[in-house]
Amino acid sequence: GGTYVQSTPMTRNDLNELTGLMFDIHGQHEHQSLLSEENHRRVLDRFAGLEDRVAQLRSDFTELSSLKKRFQHMEANERQRLREMDILQFAVREIEEAQPKNGEEDGLETEKRVLSQHERLFASLDELYDAVAENQGGALSQIRTARGAMDTVTSIDDGLTDAAHRLDDLLYELEDVAETIHHHRSGIQFSPERLEEVESRLSLLHRLEKKYGSTIAEVLEYYEEAKAQIDGFQTWEQDKEQLREDIREREQSVLRQAQELSAKRRAAAGALGERILASLRLLGMPKTTFEVSVEPRLGESGKPACGPNGIDQIAFLISPNPGEPVKPLASIASGGEISRVMLALKSVLADNDHVGCMVFDEIDAGIGGEIAVAVGDHLYDLSRSKQILCITHLATIAVRADTHIRVDKTIRNDRTVTEITHVRDDGRVEEIARMLAGDRTGTASRNHAEELLRKYATTR
Repeated sequence: GGTYVQSTPMTRNDLNELTGLMFDIHGQHEHQSLLSEENHRRVLDRFAGLEDRVAQLRSDFTELSSLKKRFQHMEANERQRLREMDILQFAVREIEEAQPKNGEEDGLETEKRVLSQHERLFASLDELYDAVAENQGGALSQIRTARGAMDTVTSIDDGLTDAAHRLDDLLYELEDVAETIHHHRSGIQFSPERLEEVESRLSLLHRLEKKYGSTIAEVLEYYEEAKAQIDGFQTWEQDKEQLREDIREREQSVLRQAQELSAKRRAAAGALGERILASLRLLGMPKTTFEVSVEPRLGESGKPACGPNGIDQIAFLISPNPGEPVKPLASIASGGEISRVMLALKSVLADNDHVGCMVFDEIDAGIGGEIAVAVGDHLYDLSRSKQILCITHLATIAVRADTHIRVDKTIRNDRTVTEITHVRDDGRVEEIARMLAGDRTGTASRNHAEELLRKYATTR
């Protein structure tokens, strides 16, 4: 069991894919490659020598599609981007207005500590001076009052004269202390406004840190990044406009190429149709009408639209009988007719077709006489540039072969066995005689068989 190609196991799908590249099989009732309209376009382009131009158009069209997708993506993201831009611009303005500097915060904290202590020092000096000085309740004021009372006492009683001298000393000492305090206090600089400034500045810096980074260094880093993003957004806008322009130019180029291609296809379609028709006449279809139709390609909206292969919808149309309208190739009923149309197409395209081997199955259905000879001629001509395998019951076709193979089915031990025999020399004469008259040994049929083989052997 199993299928092997050069010792490699193959699945059925693998085999189909491989043989599709190597063989073009024309059965009676199968819709093969040439029944698909996409292949009609390929056939016409190959016939007209337009394959390179179509490949270029397809490449440009693909690129245009990817540019359009990129533009749509940019537009879809624009609203979000605008919101982000507002936030970034606000942040940049806020940081620029504050003008934070690296290391500034440490200096301010130190200054704040010093200023806060100065505030306490100044308050204490005020308190000290008030306690010592002449003002109401001050020590000097009290001692002067005491001094007055002492004078009165000593004028009456000299027992406190010594104490009176000490009180005088105390007064002079205290006056000196008060003077020293006053002088010291007036020499100290303290600005409550500066403390307020420092605290306000620190508060602003802390607010920036809360929003944009845990240190001023990080805030400044954020600021540079935000500016770069804003610049990037402006570049993005320019890119978007450039992309819009590129798309417009590319669309014009693609359309121009598609229109030029269309004109060349229309010019070639008539010639291809006529050549296929001439071939069909030789193959016994004299009343057939055949047309290579080139119509505008319609998009999903039902309006003409350009696709990767251009602006054309190409179809092979046929009417086997006079008076009947032409229809798509795939709608022909007769298998023999399909096979002959295939043969005509292949004959016209023999030089341009990439497939190296073609199989024709029952191409002789419903034909005989001169037409069978014409089919044989076509197959022979085609076999000069291709490998042809032809399954036939007609002697006039079989005699044209370079190699003749007979297929027999026999029953052995209740099983059907297919045998393939390479017939040559006398065996071939017998086989042709059998095909002519159903009789391998009759003199007339043998003579006819020999004559046919001789005739076509000499033309070879």
